[in-house]
Formats: sequence, structure tokens, C-alpha cells
Amino acid sequence: MDIVCLDMEGVLVPEIWIAFAEESGIPELKKTTRDEPDYDKLMKWRLGILKEHGLGLKEIQDTIAKIDPLPGAKKFLDELRSVAQVIIISDTFTQFAQPLMAKLGYPTLFCNTLEVAPDGEITGFKMRCEQSKLTTVKALHSMGFETIAAGDSFNDLAMIKASKAGFLFKSTDKIKADNPDIPAFEDFDEFLAAIKEQLS
Repeated sequence: MDIVCLDMEGVLVPEIWIAFAEESGIPELKKTTRDEPDYDKLMKWRLGILKEHGLGLKEIQDTIAKIDPLPGAKKFLDELRSVAQVIIISDTFTQFAQPLMAKLGYPTLFCNTLEVAPDGEITGFKMRCEQSKLTTVKALHSMGFETIAAGDSFNDLAMIKASKAGFLFKSTDKIKADNPDIPAFEDFDEFLAAIKEQLS
């Protein structure tokens, strides 16, 4: 049996940190896993900038409340879930993702957790496990499932390469050029057709 494993940000919804960078007027926060492969380093850097500007969870959640899924994402996900089991595996955090999951019809989401002080300052983050995307895909394999994986960033490549089939969706020119063996798509209809072809 196949399980489709999808990244969330950049694939189904806009990048939360880019939206927040625009809203807050702090351009440095536009850096994402498309730019920095080391997620731990990226998050610690982000938290330092938030602290410097006196920004916390509430300000980010106010931005997230205004974010809608990418055009066509809900329809794509609904149709995909009608023919396959789907898990969204994201390096985002429960406190960020919940409003977006509501807009996507509450798909299954595996993500991480923020550590938040009583005053709303984000003091740290707790990753679900090391290399969460690859670890999750390998765990599914150990339970007798096969995986089809897709994402847009450096931190998606390991799960894509470990799966029986993998795709890039709305990725960067550099990531596509560095991984010419991974089929890349920009359009939800073509992306859905490619996944359906791989379903056993």
C-alpha cells in the first residue's frame, strides 16, 4: 500500500516566514529551507531576530490567519485523498499549522512544536525527531508501506530520494538543476496525474 508524503509550505500553502517577513517589514526573515539547508541553524537565527524586534507567537499567528492555501491546493488535496492515504510531513510547528489545516480540510499532519513563554515569546522549538521527513518515511517503510514523496526545498530531498517515487513541486531553479533526476512540476493537475501514475 502506498502513502503519499507531502511537504506543506511552498507546496500547499505559501511560506509562512516569507508572509511574516512582508507583514513585519523584516526582510531577513524571508530566508527559508530553500536558502538554508540546516534547519536547526535557520530556526535559531529566526528566533534571534524575533527577540531582537520584540515579536512573539501572537504576531506570527495574526499573519497566519490571513494566509490561504495556494490556488488549487485544496481541490488537489481532496482529490488525492480520495485515491490515496496522504500525510503532510512538515518542519513547521503545531502552533503555526492549525489554522491552515482547517482551510485544507484537516489532513493528517506530522510536524513539530514551539516552546512559548507565558508572555508569548518563542523561546525554543522541539523537533519531533531527527531528520523528521526521512525518519518518518523510513518508519512507514518498516511498517510495510511504500511512499511517494514530494516537496520544494532542501529538507525534502532525503524523503523524496528514499521513496519509491518522488517529485519536486514549485521548487527553485537551483534545486531543480542540482537534482535533474527528480521530476519537477509547477501545476497541480500535472502533479496529481504524476502521483496517480505511481499509485499501485
